[in-house]
Amino acid sequence: MAIPQVAQNFAGSVTEVTLGATAENGGTRTSTVTIGGAKNIVHAGTPADSAGRKPVIAMDVLDVAPTDWPDELMAQYADVADDPAAWAKKCVEQFGADMICIKFDGVHPDKGDKTAEDAVKVTKDVLAAVGVPIALWGCENNDKDNKVMPAVSQAAKGENCLIGIVEEDNYKALTAITLADGHHLITGAPLDINIAKQVNILVTDMGFPAEKIVTFQSTGALGYGIEYAYSIGERQRLATLAGDKTMAMPMICDVGYESWRVKEAKLEGVPEWGEAADRGPMWEATTAICLLQAGADIIRMRHPRAVAMVKSYINQIWD
Repeated sequence: MAIPQVAQNFAGSVTEVTLGATAENGGTRTSTVTIGGAKNIVHAGTPADSAGRKPVIAMDVLDVAPTDWPDELMAQYADVADDPAAWAKKCVEQFGADMICIKFDGVHPDKGDKTAEDAVKVTKDVLAAVGVPIALWGCENNDKDNKVMPAVSQAAKGENCLIGIVEEDNYKALTAITLADGHHLITGAPLDINIAKQVNILVTDMGFPAEKIVTFQSTGALGYGIEYAYSIGERQRLATLAGDKTMAMPMICDVGYESWRVKEAKLEGVPEWGEAADRGPMWEATTAICLLQAGADIIRMRHPRAVAMVKSYINQIWD
């Protein structure tokens, strides 16, 4: 599949970000990923001159075994769900994950209330098990994340991880510790381009380098706000190309979580919808491809069949 060539020059470009640190850079990663760099709208120009770096897939690993995942999704990890390190290893070695995203669901007060020590152990175990770059994603309870994520950041110091998320009303503590430990930061907003810009400004006003930020907007799944999520990504890319440095960061989207909680992806016993075992992965893959077309640089995913479909799409476009 060839990318159509569009001869158009823009003032700005997406910032390039490299995640992970190999031994020569003081870390233990065996590989790194570089994202961003696009100088044109998505699918315009050529890979050599303006398409930017190839997007990457970060597969989710939870710090505790999920209790609310659909059977089709849970079946893929039944043998490793109680062991985050083995789970991460399976995602990399069998499913081809470019990155691992550790989601600290278990530290949430309503989902186990695990301690910072528990989160640190999971972080160290996963870092030891795989060599790809790591994203460290809090439970999204501000009080608990402010207690847990500084310890997690410290445990991963030197590995050049991606840590988040920080938001407009809760950014100071995690921004400071991420800066001190040399990681990259995820800035978040609830599908609002103006709030996203404001968070980036607040974080950089604290001295955090803009070139070490990845932005996150709440992700809408196919049939559940995908049009609005797409438009936010598109608006960010256009603002970037127009030269707005406060919006020039690469984007990450949480596709796996959003896709697998909609009834069309997980509901069984509805023969007119087709087999749930096929429908779920297709729902996740379609959501991911839509958001890639809006400009996403990192896609968080869960089902290996969906990952395979999306990687095939990415390779056809960028190669």
